[in-house]
Amino acid sequence: MTREEIQNAVVDIIQTVAPDEDLTNLKPSEKLREQIELDSMDFLDIVMELRKRYGVHVPESDYKELATLDGCVSYLAPKFEKAGLEKAAKVSAR
Repeated sequence: MTREEIQNAVVDIIQTVAPDEDLTNLKPSEKLREQIELDSMDFLDIVMELRKRYGVHVPESDYKELATLDGCVSYLAPKFEKAGLEKAAKVSAR
Protein backbone atom coordinates (compact mmCIF):
# COMPACT_ATOMS: atom_id res chain seq x y z
CA MET A 1 0.00 0.00 0.00
CA THR A 2 1.19 3.51 -0.70
CA ARG A 3 1.42 6.13 2.03
CA GLU A 4 -1.71 7.75 0.62
CA GLU A 5 -3.60 4.45 0.65
CA ILE A 6 -2.57 3.85 4.26
CA GLN A 7 -3.66 7.36 5.23
CA ASN A 8 -7.00 6.83 3.47
CA ALA A 9 -7.43 3.49 5.28
CA VAL A 10 -6.83 5.16 8.64
CA VAL A 11 -9.24 7.99 7.84
CA ASP A 12 -11.84 5.42 6.78
CA ILE A 13 -11.45 3.64 10.12
CA ILE A 14 -11.75 6.93 12.01
CA GLN A 15 -14.90 7.73 10.02
CA THR A 16 -16.33 4.35 11.04
CA VAL A 17 -15.49 4.90 14.71
CA ALA A 18 -16.51 8.57 14.81
CA PRO A 19 -19.09 9.01 12.03
CA ASP A 20 -20.17 12.48 13.16
CA GLU A 21 -16.69 13.98 12.79
CA ASP A 22 -15.74 16.05 9.74
CA LEU A 23 -12.44 14.59 8.58
CA THR A 24 -12.01 16.59 5.39
CA ASN A 25 -9.54 19.08 6.87
CA LEU A 26 -7.39 16.79 9.00
CA LYS A 27 -3.81 18.00 9.15
CA PRO A 28 -1.48 14.98 8.91
CA SER A 29 1.15 16.37 11.28
CA GLU A 30 -1.23 17.52 14.05
CA LYS A 31 -2.46 15.26 16.83
CA LEU A 32 -5.76 13.66 15.95
CA ARG A 33 -7.21 14.28 19.40
CA GLU A 34 -6.59 18.01 19.00
CA GLN A 35 -8.46 18.07 15.68
CA ILE A 36 -11.42 15.80 16.35
CA GLU A 37 -13.18 14.44 19.40
CA LEU A 38 -11.73 11.02 20.08
CA ASP A 39 -11.90 9.57 23.55
CA SER A 40 -9.85 6.62 24.76
CA MET A 41 -12.57 4.14 23.77
CA ASP A 42 -12.68 5.57 20.24
CA PHE A 43 -8.91 5.18 20.03
CA LEU A 44 -9.13 1.56 21.15
CA ASP A 45 -11.83 0.99 18.54
CA ILE A 46 -9.44 2.34 15.89
CA VAL A 47 -6.74 -0.07 17.04
CA MET A 48 -9.22 -2.96 16.98
CA GLU A 49 -10.40 -2.03 13.47
CA LEU A 50 -6.77 -2.08 12.27
CA ARG A 51 -6.50 -5.63 13.56
CA LYS A 52 -9.89 -6.70 12.20
CA ARG A 53 -9.52 -5.20 8.73
CA TYR A 54 -5.80 -5.62 8.12
CA GLY A 55 -4.50 -8.12 10.67
CA VAL A 56 -2.18 -5.48 12.12
CA HIS A 57 -1.57 -5.74 15.85
CA VAL A 58 -0.60 -2.53 17.64
CA PRO A 59 0.76 -3.17 21.13
CA GLU A 60 -0.28 -0.71 23.83
CA SER A 61 3.32 0.49 24.13
CA ASP A 62 3.10 1.75 20.52
CA TYR A 63 -0.19 3.65 20.79
CA LYS A 64 1.70 6.95 20.96
CA GLU A 65 2.93 6.30 17.40
CA LEU A 66 -0.67 6.70 16.19
CA ALA A 67 -1.17 10.21 17.56
CA THR A 68 -1.10 11.87 14.10
CA LEU A 69 -2.00 10.74 10.60
CA ASP A 70 1.67 11.03 9.62
CA GLY A 71 2.58 8.92 12.63
CA CYS A 72 -0.02 6.32 11.70
CA VAL A 73 1.33 6.05 8.16
CA SER A 74 4.96 5.83 9.26
CA TYR A 75 4.15 3.22 11.89
CA LEU A 76 1.76 1.15 9.79
CA ALA A 77 3.62 1.10 6.45
CA PRO A 78 6.17 -1.56 7.43
CA LYS A 79 3.50 -3.56 9.27
CA PHE A 80 1.22 -3.53 6.21
CA GLU A 81 4.13 -4.54 4.00
CA LYS A 82 5.04 -7.37 6.36
CA ALA A 83 1.42 -8.53 6.38
CA GLY A 84 1.46 -8.66 2.58
CA LEU A 85 -1.05 -5.86 2.22
CA GLU A 86 0.99 -4.15 -0.47
CA LYS A 87 0.42 -7.11 -2.79
CA ALA A 88 -3.24 -7.31 -1.82
CA ALA A 89 -3.75 -3.64 -2.66
CA LYS A 90 -2.18 -4.07 -6.11
CA VAL A 91 -4.31 -7.12 -6.87
CA SER A 92 -7.55 -5.48 -5.73
CA ALA A 93 -6.79 -2.36 -7.81
CA ARG A 94 -6.95 -4.40 -11.03
